[in-house]
Amino acid sequence: RAAELRDELLFKVPESSHRGDCPICMMPLPLDLSKSITKVCCSIIICDGCNYANHKREFEERRDRPTCPFCRKPAPRKGTGELEKCSRDRIEANDPVAMTQEGAEHEQKGDDIRAIEYYTKAAELGDADAHYQLAGLYRNGHGVEKDMGKVIYHLEEAAISGHPTARCDLGCGEWNDGNAERAMRHFIIAANLGHDDSMKMLMAAYRGGLVSKEELAAALRAH
Repeated sequence: RAAELRDELLFKVPESSHRGDCPICMMPLPLDLSKSITKVCCSIIICDGCNYANHKREFEERRDRPTCPFCRKPAPRKGTGELEKCSRDRIEANDPVAMTQEGAEHEQKGDDIRAIEYYTKAAELGDADAHYQLAGLYRNGHGVEKDMGKVIYHLEEAAISGHPTARCDLGCGEWNDGNAERAMRHFIIAANLGHDDSMKMLMAAYRGGLVSKEELAAALRAH
């Protein structure tokens, strides 16, 4: 029964991806990270369009210093310690986004132990990206013993929160294990969230007769 309940939760279609909507224009945030920006002052993710509109307005108003389009605080200046202070303040406020970013910085420096500490705290607060990063560390054994059980757990937690790449990874795992039906369910959900690789997997599966024309058409429309 516990496994059934877990599957019900795992395969429930989320309303949106883990990135949610831009809080200004209320449009879904793109999965492509290069098309949005995370504001250090408040850890809010803004789409590039709204960020550009704010810069344009401030330029026209001849502002001396740019401000955050969401919280309206002055943007922290590089080389003054303001960026670091903003990050520390957000982490002390138990902000999971700031914790995940701090974890990523430690990981880039090769300090996997500290990265795991920050990712774990952020994951406990429900951050999908932190769960996904932890899955990668447990898969590769960076800073921890390799543990496929924890890889699956963190991928599932990320997928439940709407992380399409984590769900695609789960689909690939199910496919490799011979569970084609479960794999297709993962790919369909991820494709519905706009995940390109999952859409490609579905198109290949359609050519192999593993998904119906109707299922593929529905996924294309949602994608």
